[in-house]
Amino acid sequence: MSNLLNFLLGRPAKTAKATVEIYTWQTCPFCIRAKLLLRWKGVPFREYKIDGNDVARNQMAERANGRRSVPQIFINQQHIGGCDDLYALDRQGNLDSLLAQPEI
Repeated sequence: MSNLLNFLLGRPAKTAKATVEIYTWQTCPFCIRAKLLLRWKGVPFREYKIDGNDVARNQMAERANGRRSVPQIFINQQHIGGCDDLYALDRQGNLDSLLAQPEI
């Protein structure tokens, strides 16, 4: 219930200490889905909206090992991948431990 309450109130989870960054397009369904999971978990994140911004997209691709699709997600500067990768980490039980680690 606390995850739902955090989600509804927009509060970060007390266990989330990681720095999370996500590159998105406003209408991208995968971006929306990735942000929904992060919000559900109460994780604050920094969003870079790159709609139509080729310079920002190129910067994202440099960080994401050449990947140009959105979203591209980083946890503590580590490239996680896209939406499917984020959900796979969660299904495997590895996402929460990544989110609990503070950035060094």
